[in-house]
Amino acid sequence: MVRVGVAVCVALIVALLQACATEPGRAIQALFAPSKGQAALKTGLRQYEDGDYVDSMKSLHSALDQGLAEGERIDAHKHLAFIHCASSRERQCRDEFRKALAIDPSMELSAAESGHPVWGPIFRSLKR
Repeated sequence: MVRVGVAVCVALIVALLQACATEPGRAIQALFAPSKGQAALKTGLRQYEDGDYVDSMKSLHSALDQGLAEGERIDAHKHLAFIHCASSRERQCRDEFRKALAIDPSMELSAAESGHPVWGPIFRSLKR
């Protein structure tokens, strides 16, 4: 068992070294650099915090289109729901919460988020 793990580690190191020999540093950088989807999500969340909801929606949709991990997709859909709720678009708000809950039915809002007078009740109604 240990020998198999060592062999896998050695194979990974050899692959990284070969990649570095052809394009120095790119393989290692790719391991630690955020994906395009992650970068768009970060931008969208910053825009949301700044109150720039129109651009935030564009960035969050772009992030979803470019690919995100499960937790990141939930976060994007949750913030899209918040934007729709705050803009009196209840149907779209519900749709985004449903998308997030489809990914993880056990998803919960933070205490501050769930206490919001607009989207808190909508979210709770979908959790039932």
